[in-house]
Amino acid sequence: MTEIPTTPDEWGKKLTLQQHQVLREKATEAPWTGELLENKRKGIYRCAGCGAKLFLSETKFDSGSGWPSFTAPAAEEDVTEKTDLSHGMVRTEALCSSCLGHLGHVFPDGPAPTGLRYCINSLALTFDEEEP
Repeated sequence: MTEIPTTPDEWGKKLTLQQHQVLREKATEAPWTGELLENKRKGIYRCAGCGAKLFLSETKFDSGSGWPSFTAPAAEEDVTEKTDLSHGMVRTEALCSSCLGHLGHVFPDGPAPTGLRYCINSLALTFDEEEP
């Protein structure tokens, strides 16, 4: 894991403008535009802000929502969930537990075994491909 920035200036040097808007300002990238949406390679999805392990490729599925979707975090402690009352809705926000970067939201309409859909912005993620 890399050193986690602590000031807005440090975050600005580490992240692109679009990553900063998603991870630090809780923006949402446009659907169907994310670089990792169609990724089907095996590996680990990490936080673009701090490098923490978040999701495994085995839990990724095509939700048809326009954003990468996962049934569960790599480990329960990797993703923090928080009630989000913005935009006149009640949702569950997904945050990186290490740097508290905004990842996306969790919905109760996913497939088995969890029934959950972690709907995550590609801009909040990096991907490490598994060695063959």
